[in-house]
Amino acid sequence: CGGTKQSPINVDTAQAIFSPDLRPIQLSGYSLPANKLLKLKNNGHTVVLELPESLALTGGYAQQYRAVQLHLHWGSPSGPGSEHTVNGRRFAAEIHVVHYNTKYDNFAEAMVHPDGLAVLGAFLEVGHGENQYYHEILKHLIEIPEVGQETLVPGFNIAGLLPANLKLYFHYNGSLTTPPCYQTVKWTIFNQTMLLSHHQMSMLVSSLRGDDSKFLQNNYRPVQNLHGRQVLASFQTTLTAVKHSP
Repeated sequence: CGGTKQSPINVDTAQAIFSPDLRPIQLSGYSLPANKLLKLKNNGHTVVLELPESLALTGGYAQQYRAVQLHLHWGSPSGPGSEHTVNGRRFAAEIHVVHYNTKYDNFAEAMVHPDGLAVLGAFLEVGHGENQYYHEILKHLIEIPEVGQETLVPGFNIAGLLPANLKLYFHYNGSLTTPPCYQTVKWTIFNQTMLLSHHQMSMLVSSLRGDDSKFLQNNYRPVQNLHGRQVLASFQTTLTAVKHSP
């Protein structure tokens, strides 16, 4: 995990380069019927929701990517735990939706190729009111408190876990944030955050246990050095200072 294109990173909005070529991300097949059961698992590092391959990225990337799974990173009752940071700020939590390039047969084959993976990331913050989409996952965490436990979750609209605005995002080339840390991920980090209630956030940070039977908390990797990589933005991140301003 010692390469020069590691993730996560700190997104410095002043250094991000506006790229008009970055098109809105388009999701396909993300709305699942309730009779489609999805496996939710405590793998000792995070909670993973396995996704059917009918979910795909059809816009925003040059190639087609299919979904494999989504998982979360979070902090503790005393502090935030997103993996990426923006201008040095860490958010309460972060969701990652992992996809692989359909030109490869499967995720395992794709993950070793430079264009193999695409991950959508979004930040979670505490706001008012319950988030109905996150509730579909969080309400099942009490069923999988121990490592290796899994349960089945009825299908729902997975797109609801991501921001409504899929036009505004940062993009860079990086890696998986857990071993083997392959540097094969094209990252999309959305600019709009998702809001969960205070109660929902505490369910996330205080429901699962890790290998040491302590609460699974602060399961994020520290930010990694950019090593000269460019971070692109699909929107203008810096407004030109007005001349003659006091």
